[in-house]
Amino acid sequence: MDAEQIRQLKPMLTQYLKHFDGCFARKDTRAHLQVYVQGQLSELRRKSVEPIAKEAGVPVRTLQEFLSLLKWDEERMRDRMQEMVAAEHPCPHAVGIIDETSFAKQGHKTPGVKRQWCGSRGKKDNCTVTVHLAFAAADFHCLLDGELFLPQDWSDDRIRCRAAGIPDTMVYRPKWQIALELLDRARGNGIRLAWLTFDEGYGGKPPFLRALRQRKQPFVGEVPRSFTGWIKPPRVTNRPFRRQRGRGRKTPRITSGSPPAQEVQHLLGHAPQLRDQPWKPYYIRDGRQGPMVWEVKHVRFYLKDEGGLPERRPMHLVIARNVLKPGEIKFFVGDAPRGTQVGTLLLVAFSRWRVERCFEDHKDELGLDHYEGRCYLGLKRHLAISAVSYLFLSRVHEQWRGEKTGPHCLPGPHGGGQLGSLVVAPRPGFRQADPAHRREHPGNATRQRQIRAEPHQAKTA
Repeated sequence: MDAEQIRQLKPMLTQYLKHFDGCFARKDTRAHLQVYVQGQLSELRRKSVEPIAKEAGVPVRTLQEFLSLLKWDEERMRDRMQEMVAAEHPCPHAVGIIDETSFAKQGHKTPGVKRQWCGSRGKKDNCTVTVHLAFAAADFHCLLDGELFLPQDWSDDRIRCRAAGIPDTMVYRPKWQIALELLDRARGNGIRLAWLTFDEGYGGKPPFLRALRQRKQPFVGEVPRSFTGWIKPPRVTNRPFRRQRGRGRKTPRITSGSPPAQEVQHLLGHAPQLRDQPWKPYYIRDGRQGPMVWEVKHVRFYLKDEGGLPERRPMHLVIARNVLKPGEIKFFVGDAPRGTQVGTLLLVAFSRWRVERCFEDHKDELGLDHYEGRCYLGLKRHLAISAVSYLFLSRVHEQWRGEKTGPHCLPGPHGGGQLGSLVVAPRPGFRQADPAHRREHPGNATRQRQIRAEPHQAKTA
């Protein structure tokens, strides 16, 4: 970035923020938005309200009131931002990513704070957790939405909730229900996702998977190794079960002697469809520590419905094993047509790094985790403004980076695209290296990049 481009930034930011003028009824309130965004984009070490206000020469109390008291429509700001993403990045192969992040907190009055799993510290600690929906299309990605996770003990203590400004209508909801609300809201604002992906915290919830199917949203998500289902569905009968006394059962049930649903880790070692299937290596992408190569097995898989019966329409079960760390095995289920390529499912499943990059940028560059207020409305507005700031950075990056790199051509669930070089099936006859030899010579992972059938395309940082 040269000096001339730096001089252009402030006029560009002013012009960009005009898209959100409709969120404010008063001109003086609207002016605070630019102060806050400029503070997030600045080089301040701490980007909470007080340092931002002092840097801009604004009373600290004024900027605090902007977040927690003054009247303006933060929901309209979020909707407007999503409408801009939908209009500027209409991609038939866009991927949505559900994930959560945490902010370590010392006090006990920040909305939703409690001792729970804190991902940023890798242990249980006092923190606040928010659930997010990210958007990724070709080389572009951003956070579309975020919402506070309200723990059960907070929800039960309405006095504490009112003290933090949490409305009485907001109660405890599992994280997967919050994720569905974020998805529905984004789709209502014109966001179209060819795929959705998520980690095992969401994939391990069958009601979440069923809800996505009801919405006809294709997905590939990780599930825990204890996730249960069938490769070959058991027989279901409607015959009444007669006893000597009492009324017989008339609801459908699995026939006597049929195998119960089994854990996917058990199926991998004992089901002939998986046990006898050879591992096939796939090059995923270049990671920070070198090329990522995984070996894969794939079968069709039947989930249990609400009544404990196998669903009529099967899903894909993809089992991936790290070539360099054979003990690292991931399990994925996907809802996509039968003919969907395994490489396509893998590319979606391993797209979660995009949301991790968003969280990293939001925290390191914008101070997403620097919010110090004790008001839910302030936190909600902080999340919305942070998304607006990040979208500005993405737009400037696209405008100034020159020619775009080649897109990661991800097919949709019903075709309409060609698989790019990030995930390509091995050539016929490709001979796997002996696992013991791979462990002795980890450099062989680089050689396995030869399995690509197309030239390697440039990728963004």
